[in-house]
Amino acid sequence: MNRNENNTLDDILSAAKAEFSEKGFQSASLRRIVKNAGVTTGAFYGYFKSKEELFDALVGEQYDTLMGMFCETQNAFTRLSPKEQAQQMGELSGEGMIKMMNYCYANKDEFKLILCSSDGTKYENIIHDMAEIEVDATHKFAKTMEQLGYPKYNVDKTLEHILASGLFSAFFEVIIHDIPHENAAEYLEELKAFYTAGWKKIMGF
Repeated sequence: MNRNENNTLDDILSAAKAEFSEKGFQSASLRRIVKNAGVTTGAFYGYFKSKEELFDALVGEQYDTLMGMFCETQNAFTRLSPKEQAQQMGELSGEGMIKMMNYCYANKDEFKLILCSSDGTKYENIIHDMAEIEVDATHKFAKTMEQLGYPKYNVDKTLEHILASGLFSAFFEVIIHDIPHENAAEYLEELKAFYTAGWKKIMGF
């Protein structure tokens, strides 16, 4: 790709980011994006086949990286011995959440698009998807704890999802509302303590 092609692509992406941020994915206009980028419609379709593909180009890598970090945190906890899991409840996941938040702040524009402008795309359910992963991990943890003699886990599935969704909604609020990073890090510590204590109570620890 030569310099002119790089400039054209950058202009399209820049115009798209502004359009999606202002209008949201569903109301965003390819015609306005092309016009504001100063390119022809033909030039646009030389890079992207659709509005969906354009949105993917802006946020897909960041979404995949964050979800990968989240899943690896869950998997790393699962690899611990039962005794280690009991001892480190909330600690390893807390470290993972800090890394995730740092990544979100390093890519804040992209995550604001995902959180505020992605209705109508595969990214709109990010909180729901993360909550489902969290609920599944909680069930695995509960079964492991039963092996150590802790009470049998019996929590209503709807309540589980509500609690997990609440966690990730709170986690992303700092991005949505442009909270300074240093303040967000402090809030995350309080959030971790709040949810860890709550889950210990519910699980009978």
